[in-house]
Formats: sequence, structure tokens, C-alpha cells
Amino acid sequence: MRYTVNRNNLMPESKTATAYLPLSPQVLQILLALSDGAMHGYAVIADIAERTDSEMRLTASTLYDALARLLDQRLIAEVAAPVDERDARRRYYALTSIGREVVALETRRLERLLAMARQKRALGDRR
Repeated sequence: MRYTVNRNNLMPESKTATAYLPLSPQVLQILLALSDGAMHGYAVIADIAERTDSEMRLTASTLYDALARLLDQRLIAEVAAPVDERDARRRYYALTSIGREVVALETRRLERLLAMARQKRALGDRR
């Protein structure tokens, strides 16, 4: 890995968005949850369970391990809580610009994959 000098310390050179692909289903769901705006951990878990009709249910430990990795990769950032939701126990997370780019690229990648599956009639289409 290459490093660049930051004012405070050595920082790994940032990767291009494509270097993060493909995403695991759990990571994609976390990033999708944050695509509407900042959320705290429990809200991310609830959003994912609701959007997937409970097909995907993240435990707190799985979520916070993934959040730590996403923070290290700078795909998300910890942000201040909204004024109307100040609770010192909650940490809020939001997508960074590269995080948004990664979500868009992964979504396009999955759209292409789905198109290929449809073309091969792998979904059981009778068209």
C-alpha cells in the first residue's frame, strides 16, 4: 500500500471507488440505508430489516464491525446528530462522496448482472 503525508500522520493513499467492488450484501444494505441521510446504528438496522422484509437482519456486532471498516475505508463518516435528536449515546453516520460513488457503481454493476440473468432467462421468465 502506498502512503501520503498528511499534516498529522501518514495516511494510506485513497483508492478509486471501483477498488471497493464488489460489496457484500450487508455492506451494500448499510450504504443504501445511509443514502437518504445520516442515521444512528439502530436506525440502520431497522431500515435494513424494513426494506428487506426482514430477509436481512443485522446484529449489532455485525453492524458495528462493518461501520468500523467503512469508517476506516472513508466510505462513511461520523457526523453530528441532528439538533432534534441529541442523544449522547448515539453516534450518527453519513456517506462520504466516495461512499456515494461506490453505492452508485455497485448498483450499476448489479443492474448489469440482473440484465444478463434476464437475457439468459435465469429468472424463469417465459418471454
